[in-house]
Amino acid sequence: MVREAAGKPKEAAELGARAPGSAEHWGSPRAGRTPGPYLSRGSRAGPPGGRRPSSKISKREEVEAVTVVETPPLVVVGVVGYVATPRGLRSFKTIFAEHLSDECRRRFYRDWHKSKKKAFTKASKRWRDTHGKKQLQKDFAAMKKYCRVIRVIVHTQMKLLPFRQKKAHIMEIQLNGGTVAEKVAWAQARLEKQVPVHSVFSQSEVIDVIAVTKGRGVKGVTSRWHTKKLPRKTHKGLRKVACIGAWHPARVGCSIARAGQKGYHHRTELNKKIYRIGRGLHMEDGKLVKNNASTSYDVTDKSITPLGGFPHYGEVNNDFVMLKGCIAGTKKRVITLRKSLLVHHSRRALENIELKFIDTTSKFGHGRFQTAQEKRAFMGPQKKHLEKEKPETSGDL
Repeated sequence: MVREAAGKPKEAAELGARAPGSAEHWGSPRAGRTPGPYLSRGSRAGPPGGRRPSSKISKREEVEAVTVVETPPLVVVGVVGYVATPRGLRSFKTIFAEHLSDECRRRFYRDWHKSKKKAFTKASKRWRDTHGKKQLQKDFAAMKKYCRVIRVIVHTQMKLLPFRQKKAHIMEIQLNGGTVAEKVAWAQARLEKQVPVHSVFSQSEVIDVIAVTKGRGVKGVTSRWHTKKLPRKTHKGLRKVACIGAWHPARVGCSIARAGQKGYHHRTELNKKIYRIGRGLHMEDGKLVKNNASTSYDVTDKSITPLGGFPHYGEVNNDFVMLKGCIAGTKKRVITLRKSLLVHHSRRALENIELKFIDTTSKFGHGRFQTAQEKRAFMGPQKKHLEKEKPETSGDL
């Protein structure tokens, strides 16, 4: 099966190599009437639990596992136009924005600290002088005239995430819907601007998740392909394949189970239901609002981050997407979210989700309390609370 290059249509598929461990995407959703991106990227946080009504007849509640993906806004830093050739798509023009953040420019260096940090310094001068501005207008006009596919270059904001990594992830996202001129105008107007996740996806939508699975190293055939173990008295081991093929053809076929790498594979999961698109911590009327895990049935003021934080991740302070079930990858692994390529008509896919309760107890062991205030009211104040409330005594007696 031929993989399609990132976001390219089927009639213009090109063979291309993918960096190991990168969650690239192949294929584009069906275009709408207005231009816009159909992808977003986030980081896998962890699995809290959710409760929702099951059916209108029984009125019972269903407890379902969900996964929280933290999705800070993507930043648009460039536009790429592609022309159609007999051999597929070819890059025609690439225009970068005037200002690129350091986390984006770090991606173009192997050692940012020892470098001169001069990436894109000359390219940004085009936006400031008269001759450069005229050339940019010519490039945008040529894109509208000759190009068939328009994509925007975006990068993630690593400074908003609790990771050690400082290099941003850079990717191309194809714009679908509208004419080519409308796509170029849309991309030009959004250079250096942020694209939040709620402008791409909506509540109760069914999407696809693209990720790299958890790596498990080199494994044998029993673990890797789940072949049947041989009898106990088998010579030279029993976790093997008894026959690896006939005498002729005199080679081992590709369909024979062999030992090798297990995990760390690129996978695309279809039809993941969005249970909630939550807003991150923000200020309203001079107050910090953390209430993004409440529902109409549970009005407790609480954050989506459980007590003690998500294991091996930390706190979720940005916008997030809550997906039904589990997804591929480890904690902190980058995840690509894509609009579904299919048209859904089933009742389950079109169902409007209304959550009644989101579990925010501690994920270290057996959680008991939903919020820190609830724990303190039941257990009483701890030593650290008493030290905070203790009035400061002056040194002069």
